[in-house]
Amino acid sequence: MLKIYNTLTRKKELFEARIPGHCGMYVCGMTVYDYCHIGHARVMVVFDTVARHLRHSGYKLTYVRNITDIDDKIIQRAHDNGEAFTELTERFIAAMHEDERALSVLPPDIEPKATQSIPDIIAMIETLIGKGLAYVGGNGDVFYAVNQFANYGQLSGKNLDDLQAGERVDIDHAKHNPLDFVLWKMAKTGEPAWPSPWGEGRPGWHIECSAMSTCCLGNHFDIHGGGMDLQFPHHENEIAQSEGATGEKFVNIWMHNGFVRVNEEKMSKSLGNFFTVREVLKAYKPEVVRLFILLSHYRSPLNYSNEQLDEAGIALTRLYTALRGLVWATGQSLNQEHIDRFQQAMDDDFNTPVALAVLFDLARELNTAKQAAGNADKCAQLAATLRHLGGLLGILQSDADSFLQGDADEAIEQQIQARIAAKQAKDWALADQIRDGLKAAGVILEDAPNGTTTWRRDG
Repeated sequence: MLKIYNTLTRKKELFEARIPGHCGMYVCGMTVYDYCHIGHARVMVVFDTVARHLRHSGYKLTYVRNITDIDDKIIQRAHDNGEAFTELTERFIAAMHEDERALSVLPPDIEPKATQSIPDIIAMIETLIGKGLAYVGGNGDVFYAVNQFANYGQLSGKNLDDLQAGERVDIDHAKHNPLDFVLWKMAKTGEPAWPSPWGEGRPGWHIECSAMSTCCLGNHFDIHGGGMDLQFPHHENEIAQSEGATGEKFVNIWMHNGFVRVNEEKMSKSLGNFFTVREVLKAYKPEVVRLFILLSHYRSPLNYSNEQLDEAGIALTRLYTALRGLVWATGQSLNQEHIDRFQQAMDDDFNTPVALAVLFDLARELNTAKQAAGNADKCAQLAATLRHLGGLLGILQSDADSFLQGDADEAIEQQIQARIAAKQAKDWALADQIRDGLKAAGVILEDAPNGTTTWRRDG
């Protein structure tokens, strides 16, 4: 029985799909003017894990994650680079997909782009104007009139009167109300623009997601997700636009993942603690980064630090070490007790830390079973279960030796053979010297009782 924390109601709710056996989920994607940072990585991994669990639980999922490929930052960056905005966005879309693949993030079922959704955006704006919920401002831009939507503030818990009282007084003759937000922006000279009933221009950010989500999933769908920073005003504005235009409830469950902090401070370029996915992957394996993200509950703050990533690397090494040297057949029976515990954890608002605890319990049992004779069948079952459950989280799908050793290194193998020869010659000092030298280079040797020696990278 899957329960999900709903930001709208501020409580866990039993998930009941609008159409039995089906689920529609929309997640706000990237604005593609730069490389993805670790905050983006968290959104990717969190909702990829949600999608994996929904499908594993038997739902026919339609997962939509949009691409914002036109906005002020994109226009400015393209201008600064002296290139067409389409060249900029296509380059960073390709980079985003590379980062996803590295992190074992499966592609969404539908990935709409804002620039390909202009007719749908214009149609929704026309509907809002027709219903008296939007108007053409004094500068030609089209604005949404927030005080015309009765439930504005329901998602964020903000009161419209309080928002208006706290608003800095600016003289803006274009708007009727300082809180009104733009739906269509009139183009400035040299900017990308599309024809509309209000003149050449481009959509505002908020209306893009309302149009793309409802066109892909219908006026009313199951789950809408994104980072906690989008709760207000972006998602609040989406509700106002979508429900205002369609007259229907927009989304049943709103999911928001927590913020990413760096060494307990807010991540920002000005503080010099801003890391792209690509920078992080130069120092850590992608699977380590994915595990690091999953070790925290998706609604909790995630603190990025080298120490945390190092610990994730050690934890992943423990899991792969347990799998090392074991084989199991396709269709191998699985350990039902661990399967049930894992399912219960994930059904409790996608509690990946508890689900991962099941994997570590499996690894401990597997290590114990490997020490005893006559446990081949039990080892095979536990290993297959560990590999299966890891796959549901997008980890433990590599060959254990490949992960533990990294790229094959002929020099290391030569050193190991030299150490074996030294031991056979009873030159213990040389054998220890080779072992210590490899350890200093980050290579850990593991001697088995039968005389064989394997090795792995440290961490």
